[in-house]
Parts: sequence; structure tokens; C-alpha cells
Amino acid sequence: MSFREAVRAGMADAMREDEDVVLIGEDLRGGKGGLNPDKTVEAFGGVFGVTQGLWTEFGDDRVIDTPISEAALLGMAAGAAVTGLRPVAELMFMDFFGVAYDTIYNQAAKFRYMFGGKARTPLVVRGIIGAGASAAGQHSNSPYNIFTSTAGLKVVVPSNAYDARGLLLESIRDDDPVMFCEHKMLYDLKSEVPDEPYTIPLGVAAYPREGTDVTVVALGQMVNFAVTVADKLAPEGISVEVVDPRTTSPLDEDGILESIAATGRLVVVDESANRCGFGHDIAALAATKAFDSLKAPIQLVVPPHSPVPFSAVLEKEWLPGPDRIEDAVRAAVGA
Repeated sequence: MSFREAVRAGMADAMREDEDVVLIGEDLRGGKGGLNPDKTVEAFGGVFGVTQGLWTEFGDDRVIDTPISEAALLGMAAGAAVTGLRPVAELMFMDFFGVAYDTIYNQAAKFRYMFGGKARTPLVVRGIIGAGASAAGQHSNSPYNIFTSTAGLKVVVPSNAYDARGLLLESIRDDDPVMFCEHKMLYDLKSEVPDEPYTIPLGVAAYPREGTDVTVVALGQMVNFAVTVADKLAPEGISVEVVDPRTTSPLDEDGILESIAATGRLVVVDESANRCGFGHDIAALAATKAFDSLKAPIQLVVPPHSPVPFSAVLEKEWLPGPDRIEDAVRAAVGA
């Protein structure tokens, strides 16, 4: 199953088990049937076709197209969540969060706290992240670091189809707001996915590769780059352990620290930011709680402190890629 199909399956799983689950967003059903007068197949199902077919199964009341207003759709979704529904709101590109961030940052994230624990906000905000498709500076960012810094939000960044389906169903069942970040370059990536619904708990890291010489912590597309490097270096006798946190909040600190303690070396690969990014958070965690285990300086592989370029050539240079990860691993092991 592709990553795209897995996300769609996760939403369908949740909608079949709970009639309070509704989808809210722009063009989720391709303009209410789009180019298909018989209404058997939506024309689009979102900008990348992720929700295609869900309107046909669940209808107007549960797959709701909105005007092009992120502030309106997220305000609607937050209100629906706090009054009893379980909305899954699509922000389309996560870059657009700023248009509606008051609803996320100052309202949904704080409802439970402001109402003394009596309010639930079972809201999932889905959105596309990531560079690599020449989508330019306003459609290519990975702002999960900003969401992670907001108390009250849970943040999910899956790296493969199996994780995407299980984490999404778990997120929809959760009673707190969840930012669910889908990397656009992973949508066509396929992996084995069970036919039956299943969940993956939030806050539990995965280990796509086990190793003894160096720990590489990565998220989303960066996980697959890290695995590529691990497989390339294995014949040379360099044993790389790849840790995929899967969620940044809650964060599996124990799992990350155990890996660092075992290998003594750390490379962090992060697409979010050159300053104040998720990679810096992991580096700080290692420096404060695993300093005695470190045999070498921490290596941080992040993009430049600039907007994502539109030019494919410049974007490739901007994006932390396998070559830069390999260089960082070799530096850590050499040190």
C-alpha cells in the first residue's frame, strides 16, 4: 500500500468505527463529485488525491468541503471537537498554518487546560510538509518544530505507509489535538500494510536499522535517507542505528537516549529548521542527558537558514540528503 493509500485507509478505518468522525477541508471531495456526474468517484480528493473516494462512501454530512479559508475551516473544526465530534481537518499545506494559528496555538491546544481538564478536543489537523518537489517557499516547509514547541499539541511525522495508517487511527481516537504531518515526497512510497485496522501508540520510536557505531535520529523523508546511508556503509563495517521517533510530542526520550548510550555517537537529521529546529532539540537532549555516553561531537544535518528554493538544483542543495548524512556519519565515527 502506498503512503497516500494508507492515510486514506486510516481515515476510513476511523469513520467506519465512529460516526462522530468527520472530515473538514478544502476540496476534499473534488467539488462535490467534480467531473463525475454519477458521483461514483471524486475528481480530486484534495491536492494530492488522498481523500478520493471517501465522500462516495460517507456522504455530504461527514466529508465537508469548505471555502478557501484556513481560519474558517480550523475554527469550525476546533468548535466541532470541543462540542462532541471528532473532526479531521485538512490544512492542505502545513505552510498555511499561520493563517489560522490562533485557533491551533491559542485555542485548541489550551482548551483542556483552560477548562480545568473538563474539555476534550479530539481534533486532528492533517497537512502536507516537506521539500523535494519544486513547490517553492510557500509550499515546502516542515514546521513540525513550531507545533512541537506548543504545549497541548501532539505532533506526528510518519515516514512510511505502515506507520501512517496506524498512527493516524491512533491520533483520531486521541482526545487531544494532533498535528499530523505528511511528507509530500512519501505519498507514492509503498510498504506492507495489514488489511485490518490497527493502531500504533504515540510516543514510541521505531528502529528501521539497528547498529552499534553511531545513532542517526531522523523524521519523515529523512528516515529513508538515513536508512539508505546505513545500508551503504554496512559493507564497510560502519554499523548505523537509525531511530525514527515517529512523534515529536510526545517524544520517546528513553528510546533515543538508550540508543545513544549504546553507540556513543549521534547524528541528527532534520528538515524543519536551521535554527530552533527539532534537530536542535534532540542535540540538546543528548548533551544534557547523555553527555557521559558521547565519544564524539554531535553532528547536526539541517538545511540552510533560508526559504526553500523553487529551483530544483538549488532545492537539492538546500535539502539534507544522503550525501550530507553520510559525511556526518563518517565524521562522527572518525572522531
